[in-house]
Amino acid sequence: MDQYLSLAPAFWEGFKMTLLLLVVSGVIALVLGTIIAAMRISPVASLRWFAAAWTEIARNTPLTLVFFFFAVVVPFLGLRVPFVPLAIGALAYYTSPFVAEALRSGINGVPVGQAEAARSIGLGFGQTVSLVVLPQAFRMTIPPLINVFIALTKNTSVAGGFFVIEIFAATRQLANDNGNMVIPILLTAAGLYLVITIPLGLFAGQLERKLVMKR
Repeated sequence: MDQYLSLAPAFWEGFKMTLLLLVVSGVIALVLGTIIAAMRISPVASLRWFAAAWTEIARNTPLTLVFFFFAVVVPFLGLRVPFVPLAIGALAYYTSPFVAEALRSGINGVPVGQAEAARSIGLGFGQTVSLVVLPQAFRMTIPPLINVFIALTKNTSVAGGFFVIEIFAATRQLANDNGNMVIPILLTAAGLYLVITIPLGLFAGQLERKLVMKR
């Protein structure tokens, strides 16, 4: 028991790093995804093409390859950035198209008359999207967006292979150093991921019910 308790500091450090990666890259991905979703419905063709290319390339590139680019190619180009910001950038880039597609499905669910009414009172494209379309789209896409962030939580484990000590990397090191406790270590790691993902799912359900009641 004492040996198991001695592992707590390493697990705690890994858990904090996983939360950091999730929160910061999640916020960046949400912002990027919202911009990309708005560009996908833009009247400017070049913006639509850029957003479509961003979405298809990022969504269809393996996450490990994205991490390899950020962790190896970016420093090779002369940009000396610590590994944690690089990991955040890789996760945000990879997650942003999934956010954008979730939001685009919500945008498609907003009645066309809403945008037409906004334009009829003199609102421009940007005002129509930001004030009328996106708020409704966010309400309709809460469950898929939460699923994206749950997937992001699990994707943070890839950072463990690129010199970032999060839950996966901490678990691997502890298992190598404590071969007689591999099963408890793995169970603890699984429990730590559940500590993040289960509340996210519960939060999504509660928020969705509140918004449905407001409608």
